[in-house]
Formats: sequence, C-alpha cells, structure tokens
Amino acid sequence: MSDITNLKGCGTAIVTPFKEDLSIDEDALRSFVEFQISEGIDFLVPCGTTGESPTLSAAELCRVVEIVLKTARGRVPVVGGAGGNNTAHVIDLARAYERLGVDALLSVSPYYNKPTQEGLYQHFKAIADATKLPIIVYNVPPRTNVNITPDTIVRLAEIANIIGVKEASGDISQIAEIINRAPSTFKVFSGDDSITLPLIALGGVGLISVASNEAPRQMTALTRAALDNDWDESRRLNRELFALMKMNFIETSPGPVKAALAMMGKIKEVYRLPMVPVSGATKEKLRVVLADLKLI
Repeated sequence: MSDITNLKGCGTAIVTPFKEDLSIDEDALRSFVEFQISEGIDFLVPCGTTGESPTLSAAELCRVVEIVLKTARGRVPVVGGAGGNNTAHVIDLARAYERLGVDALLSVSPYYNKPTQEGLYQHFKAIADATKLPIIVYNVPPRTNVNITPDTIVRLAEIANIIGVKEASGDISQIAEIINRAPSTFKVFSGDDSITLPLIALGGVGLISVASNEAPRQMTALTRAALDNDWDESRRLNRELFALMKMNFIETSPGPVKAALAMMGKIKEVYRLPMVPVSGATKEKLRVVLADLKLI
C-alpha cells in the first residue's frame, strides 16, 4: 500500500470498459491502467460514478478494484470508489476493498435518500468507524440532490481517517470556506476539471479528473504546474484543455468520455442501461476536440 498522507496531484476517475455482452472487459481495463501510469498519472480512482458504479454488482466492483491494484503493482496509489445510499452496503464494500489492499476510499454522498446534514455526518462516520482505510468524501450535489455543507465537512474532518473531500459543488465560495476552516492537513480535491486552477490557488491539493481519462499526461501537467505555482504554464494548459473538459459533459458523463476513448482505440463504446451511446452530433464535436489535441 502507498503512503496516502502525501496524496496530491491528478487522479483519474477511470471508466469501466465493457464487452459487447456487457461483461467487464478485463483486458481493456488492464491496458487502460498501463496507459494511465505510462502517461504519468499521480493516482487512480476505479469504481467512481465515472466508472458506472451504480450498475456494477458488489462482486464486479471488487473485481475491477482487484484488477487495477494488480496491474498498478504499487506504482501509483489506488483509491477505490465505495459509495451509495445504503450505509450498510457501503460498509461491506469498504471492508472488502480493505481486504484487497486499496490505499484509500472515495465515497460519494448518498443519493435519492436526500439525508439531512446530520444523516450525512452519521453515514460517513459509520463508514469511517468500520474501516481503517483513509476516506475521501465526495460532494457532488448535481448528482445526489444534496450538498454537504462546510459545517458538515469540518465536523467530518475531525474524524481521524476522513482525510479529505472531492468537491464538485461548483461553488468556489463554499470550497474556500472548507479550505479555510478545515485543518491544514485536510485534503481538498477538485471534482470538476474546469475549476482546478482556482481550487489549487485557494489551497487545494489536486484534482480527481474525468478529462485525464483521455489526456492523463496533459491534465497531470496542468495540475502539477498549479501546485508548483507556475501559473503561466497552468493557465496555458487550461486554455488548451478547456474544450475537452466541457465536451465531456455535453451529455451525461461518462457518455462522452467513453465515446472519446473508443475513438482513441482504448475501449469499446459500450454502456449499461440506463446509460446509452451519445448522439452522432456529440461524437462529431468530440472528434474535432480530440483531433485538435492530437489525441486521435
């Protein structure tokens, strides 16, 4: 296992490749992990929502994590996605990941249940109490319909093995409040490619990225330049990559990013319902952006 205390930089929320029969494409997954590591990614995050985790069984989630761990072989940290709206099931998954040897957990806030702030706190506390693994809380209100407020994040930061938050609220003021109120050791990652620069400028430590599926080297360079206070270079890279960041969400993610990766020859463009292939118009727009970046 890797030393998570220094976790920073750019991590990829990796897609889950499927075969035409909708089973996990294990060979494609291994190749994709090698591609990510060879391009210099800082860490990997399998089985997040970009990995279509809601449509994977518990056994499949563990299998994906196991493949990523065995392929990575300790070269980069692996942060397993273990979230959901049934706390008991998330705890079971967290314990299974711990047995597999993941370095940390990324746990999205419960969706649909719409818990109160106290419910959110007790949910994450129960997970933290059930595992020794470091936990990064994932706040993404557009997907979960509930925002984890700064007050709740600061409470959670008092729990020893809750080490950070992936912030995808899009609210820069909220992110600034978390960074200013939480302990200096608490890690704040951007959950939105396009606000990585302002988040790091405020004191964040990096990014858990969708765009680094397609462009791991470039997104890692952008993140590291910002962390090194090389703002001219980070702004240059941000301008270069901005169209890709936005194009990945022209339809519901991970639709566009899987379509792009299929164009790049990395995976087959196969989804599990309720995800469906993106439109022809979206594919043409993606093709232009990928060609401009020389990714195809």
